[in-house]
Formats: sequence, C-alpha cells, structure tokens
Amino acid sequence: MQIELVVPTMELLFKQLGLQYSQMEINQFIHQNKIQNKNINLTEAYFWTSTQADFLQEAIKEDAGWAPIVDLLNVCLLNDSHH
Repeated sequence: MQIELVVPTMELLFKQLGLQYSQMEINQFIHQNKIQNKNINLTEAYFWTSTQADFLQEAIKEDAGWAPIVDLLNVCLLNDSHH
C-alpha cells in the first residue's frame, strides 16, 4: 500500500476553506481583503467564517503541514504586494 503525501499549496488551502481557488480568484481575494491593522491576527479578520477561522487557528497552533501556507497567506494579506 502506497501513501500519497499531499503538499499543501495556496490553491489547496483555499479549496479546503471552501473558497474559489484559481490563481486569479486567490489574487482577487487577497487584493480585496487586505488586513489594514497590523495588530489584527489572521484568524480574527472579519472576512472568515467561524469554521474557516477555526481551521486556520488549528493549522497554526498544531504547526501542521498547512502552517507554512497559512503563514504565506498572512504575509500576502498584510503586505501591499503579493506572490
């Protein structure tokens, strides 16, 4: 039996969160949802549902495989330029 390892990507994260996940839609989401207040935690941003925020919180807390992608999303939402 072979186990397939899935490497988390931004597209898979958006899919997991139930969001549109084409590169164009991800870029649009990031552009439209910039976090202006640098003191706001990613998981506290107004645009997440409670389920999405819980998933992101768990990914960060458990330092799961998703953590690097969640960190990248956080950086993208805080910065003026994105990947």
